[in-house]
Amino acid sequence: MYPEPAHHAPGQRAVEVHQPTPLPPAVPVAAPLVPVQPGTVPAVASVVLPDGRVVTGYAVEHPQPAPVAAKPAVSRTAVNVALGGVGFLAVCGGLLLLTSFIAALTAFITQLIILAAVIFGGWIAVQVLGAGSRGGTTVHIRKATFKRNHFHG
Repeated sequence: MYPEPAHHAPGQRAVEVHQPTPLPPAVPVAAPLVPVQPGTVPAVASVVLPDGRVVTGYAVEHPQPAPVAAKPAVSRTAVNVALGGVGFLAVCGGLLLLTSFIAALTAFITQLIILAAVIFGGWIAVQVLGAGSRGGTTVHIRKATFKRNHFHG
């Protein structure tokens, strides 16, 4: 089997002791999960470190980012601002028409109130200041007749 060293007694074997080399503590880094298709085995890779140690493990392929879509000729922000401006103009036009309608309605109602006051005031004036000997109220007091402040005995 193994040859015996010269400084050992015959029949005794030399014992070799291997001390593990401590590794410096590593900062934990979350490795990205790479989906593996069922039935396929990833390739095994070996790396030789500067101190001569060999590290063997599975090769990890980093996920590639999705390709960036081409930007449209006009940005979405510009389209949104333009649509907002059109909407604002439509609302302003509607508000202008609404305020004009309210002003016209207010003027019409005011004219109706004034017309009613003139007609009703004229009717009251005719009733109070009535003209001539048109019918009147007759009051009999002690067999005397007063007809519009004139005594008829």
